[in-house]
Amino acid sequence: MTEFRVRTSKKVEALDITERVVNTVKGRTGKVLHVYTPHTTCAVTINEDADPDVMRDIIESLGRLVPSEYPYRHREGNSDAHIKALLVGSSVSIPFSGDAPALGTWQGIFLMEFDGPRERKVLVTLA
Repeated sequence: MTEFRVRTSKKVEALDITERVVNTVKGRTGKVLHVYTPHTTCAVTINEDADPDVMRDIIESLGRLVPSEYPYRHREGNSDAHIKALLVGSSVSIPFSGDAPALGTWQGIFLMEFDGPRERKVLVTLA
């Protein structure tokens, strides 16, 4: 397992971490790449990395589905972040081909921040 850290700069944002993940496993071999974040208010996902409007649309849609202003019971005031992270998920598994993840032409790996800015851990394993 390899770990790297990501510093987020906004309350809610999508950071393309594809290059960091690929550099983490460079020179290694395996069949499945697993990317995981051990946090409850951020997530990891795969989606289009060619047009930044796609991730903006996803963030805005999640905001409509799970509004930050709602009478949640959680006293920290970040219940919406917990729910959004639950919906997106804390990990992705990707087939590994040759020396790289077998991502589609337009795909990238994103860390989705829902309660930033913060420093986040990303754990990468190759099996």
